[in-house]
Amino acid sequence: MGKTKSDRRASFRQRFRIFLRTISINWKWIAAGVMAVTFLLFNLDWIERNLAGISAFIGFVLQMTMMIAITLIQFVVLMWFLSRGRLYWISPTETGVTFADYKGSPDVLELARRVVILLRGVAKFKQMGGEVSRGLLLIGPPGTGKSYLAQAIASEAGVPFAYLSAPSLQSMWMGVGSMKVMSLYKRARKQARKWGACIVFIDEIDAIGTARSSSMGGGMGGGAMGMFGGGQNLLNELLMQMDPPNLETGWWNKLLRMLGLRVRKAEQPVVFTMAATNLAETLDKALLRPGRFDRKILVSLPDYEGRKEIIQYYLDKVTYDPELNLDRLSSDTIGYSPAEIKFIINEAVVNAHFSGRSVATYKDWSAAREFNEWGLRQPIRAMNQDDRRRIAYHEAGHAVAAWLLRPQEPPIKATIIRYTSFLGAVQSKPLEERVTELKEEILADIQVSLAARAVEKLVLKTEMNGVTSDLKHATWLAGAYVGVWGMAGSLYSNLAFNQTTPDGKQKSQIEKILEQQFQQVFELMQKHEASVHAIAQALLEREELDRDEIEEIMMATSGRGTDSISAD
Repeated sequence: MGKTKSDRRASFRQRFRIFLRTISINWKWIAAGVMAVTFLLFNLDWIERNLAGISAFIGFVLQMTMMIAITLIQFVVLMWFLSRGRLYWISPTETGVTFADYKGSPDVLELARRVVILLRGVAKFKQMGGEVSRGLLLIGPPGTGKSYLAQAIASEAGVPFAYLSAPSLQSMWMGVGSMKVMSLYKRARKQARKWGACIVFIDEIDAIGTARSSSMGGGMGGGAMGMFGGGQNLLNELLMQMDPPNLETGWWNKLLRMLGLRVRKAEQPVVFTMAATNLAETLDKALLRPGRFDRKILVSLPDYEGRKEIIQYYLDKVTYDPELNLDRLSSDTIGYSPAEIKFIINEAVVNAHFSGRSVATYKDWSAAREFNEWGLRQPIRAMNQDDRRRIAYHEAGHAVAAWLLRPQEPPIKATIIRYTSFLGAVQSKPLEERVTELKEEILADIQVSLAARAVEKLVLKTEMNGVTSDLKHATWLAGAYVGVWGMAGSLYSNLAFNQTTPDGKQKSQIEKILEQQFQQVFELMQKHEASVHAIAQALLEREELDRDEIEEIMMATSGRGTDSISAD
């Protein structure tokens, strides 16, 4: 419905009043301009008589102005060079990554679809009275696909995507980091006016978004991030740019508003900030509040079905043996991230290629998985027989204890070949995913860690230095058993006061638990000494045993034994 005649008159009167108010505010500048023009008009004769002197003076002023301008230009160029961040602008659909390429986390994908719908229908959503979210924080372990999801959201929404790493915003010069942030969002708003919205993705945001405190100041300490101070300025500028006041940013709009010809409220273009971190607990509270990061998504490691989906997605890109069992591959990768799954599939293809095969087999998959978990296989060819025998019995202790005490997580491989940082190892894998653990299972873990020392004393009649990591792990479990999980009779938690070192009473409890579990596993190794000898002898002959070989030896020597576990 069009405006009536009275509405137009009222609008004209309102604009005229704003125009008069603008003149009244700037009357000093207007008066100065009128006086300057009047002075020139009444002194034209004097100007003509002294034209040479005036020309010389003007030339001097121009020279000085030129020198100052050159100096300023050099300074501006230097600051521009220093303020350039490692920023990548990606046009819509340029990455080619869509929601069809994001696998393994349907719940995360559903929330991402909602974000896309809002970014696509900004105008319609605003007509309903709603405000588009300002930000989305992706939280999760490395390799879970946070950056990948951000690219998919940008592609699906059909808007420009700015990708940068948070450390690239830092600078040794005070103020330069803030300049980078201002320049980033200025360009993002320009893109948002053109496309309707724009996405800014900041990876590893914890590098600049760490919680502030009153003790933080300038200088190089305390996370100041600047040789000449201003460490908090970068975060403060980011906070302001993510949730700015409604201000006109275009020069034409500013001119119209200054003249009183633009009366409606300013509108900010939609700049949607996405960020990723695996240290969300360290971020500043002002950064996490609604109005900045309105939404937070936990991008966790994929579950069993999610891993199957991811494995199938990447297998479809390579040539592989059709006999590969997807269920077994998913079971092999419990706790794996999508990035790790992609890596081992690619590594399996590499292994198959250099082995002269045209398709990747399960053997290639296993070799790639071991390379990812253990590192490079580096046998010590000059190892003497005494060392080989000691290592074999050390690992035999772990293997036998794991088989007997942790049937839900049996050993799948034992080796006395060096892999990068260890001389031998026993690897166990759970038969199925679990999210809880009983106190009996924790005590069993302690016994498995101490089993190698028990075998050393039982068979070798000595003690070796190879138990360093075993004792560390067993002590940590016992400490958590006492002071974190409340399983030793006390409900006191060390975490409540950030207590990292147990007190005297707790230390004695930990010692008692370790001694009790060691005595139990020592007796267990005595009972199944034949199995220990059989596993050790097989390791000396073959150097590596897989799950089937371990099972065959254990069933032949002792079967599946069960022993009560107690810390009382």
